[in-house]
Amino acid sequence: MVDSIEKLVEEFSKFPGIGKKTAQRMAFFVLKQRKEEAEVLAQAIKDVKDKVRYCSVCFNITEEDPCSLCKDEKRDRSMICVAEEANDVVALEKTDQYKGLYHVLGGVLSPLDGVGPDDLKVKELLLRLKGKQVKEVIIATNPSTEGEATAVYLSKLIKPLGIKVTRIARGLPAGGDLEYADQTTLANALEGRVEF
Repeated sequence: MVDSIEKLVEEFSKFPGIGKKTAQRMAFFVLKQRKEEAEVLAQAIKDVKDKVRYCSVCFNITEEDPCSLCKDEKRDRSMICVAEEANDVVALEKTDQYKGLYHVLGGVLSPLDGVGPDDLKVKELLLRLKGKQVKEVIIATNPSTEGEATAVYLSKLIKPLGIKVTRIARGLPAGGDLEYADQTTLANALEGRVEF
């Protein structure tokens, strides 16, 4: 294979979930594109690295500081939803159900990986909670072991401040079948049941 194609395959292989075969297909796809289209792709990658940064308030990704969500006066400033990563904010916003503010931790506690509270945006969250404006913190970490540990840790820090701490519900996905759900998911669904 040509050196430049091999280099492109190698770079695409670094993407999460992209194996050597998929990376090779992507490289040949780029090769078949017109030069202008490949340049648009290259410019988009360059723009992401040059323009995107973290909001100084909520640590979501943005091209302006503070981000548009933090600047939006229509958002409910009495609520902060704590997410692991910026892509979680994107998913939550797509629901069009939450109208409060966000705080992105930048990960979860993971002692085995050497990630402790000082490696996350925990201190910054606590600083945001100092005023009397925030009444509720919604913890929206993933239902993984690390996500649960992070949720418990945050709850223990926030509750003494007199702020309501809630956790997003967990359970069965819409359209899911009980017979295919694992025990943990079913247990969470039963535990998080709501009155009908």
